[in-house]
Amino acid sequence: MSRAGTTRLSRVPRRSRPSPVPSTSPSPGPSTSSDPSHHPGGPVPRLVLATHNVHKVGELHAILVGSGALADLGAGDVVGADGLGVEAPVEDGLTFADNALIKARALCAVSGLPTVADDSGLTVDVLGGAPGIFSARWAGRHGDDRANLHLLLDQLRDVRPEHRGARFVCAAALVTPWGTEHVETGTLEGSLLTEPRGDGGFGYDPILRPEGHDRTCAELSAVEKNSISHRGQAFRALAPRIADALRR
Repeated sequence: MSRAGTTRLSRVPRRSRPSPVPSTSPSPGPSTSSDPSHHPGGPVPRLVLATHNVHKVGELHAILVGSGALADLGAGDVVGADGLGVEAPVEDGLTFADNALIKARALCAVSGLPTVADDSGLTVDVLGGAPGIFSARWAGRHGDDRANLHLLLDQLRDVRPEHRGARFVCAAALVTPWGTEHVETGTLEGSLLTEPRGDGGFGYDPILRPEGHDRTCAELSAVEKNSISHRGQAFRALAPRIADALRR
């Protein structure tokens, strides 16, 4: 069964809230087109979703809106990493929580806005928890879902069904310009099939069948998946903290 993980909270000394990075800054980075305050004719974002994955941006927004705490969060209130025009930071943490905080801190520093990020992956019992934090680049190239999935299936080719236990894990982090950091985790237990099934979702969704279900994550509707997923659990737990940050 899916379950929410433990909460980790850390605070640093409170400081005055910085302004968004000015567009005239001489340092390398985004130009005025990527400054969150520079959105001519459109809404000014209030929250950064620190991911370049367009599928994840949509999924996270839907989860946050559906949480209840952020029901009024419009599409124009959020901006992804691509909208800021910044490169992804090096994710050299040792845990999902470490990497989520690395991403959130980096984009919060650039944008001057409350920023949320997650690091998620698949842990497989017979592989000792791998791919783990390397899930997105298991086959070598970051974000190659098809290659990652097929390499994993090949590695598990001779593993019997009763030994194909696995779980999705998500660490969701919030970092604010005034120094608050908070992390929530969620897990979705399941088992791995021998062949992909379903056209929805992304990543390893087509091969993980959640406990208590006869369909893979890729065969569930977006609403069904978000209601049980590791990412849904973590971000619903984080949503009240995000709402508090946006009310500041």
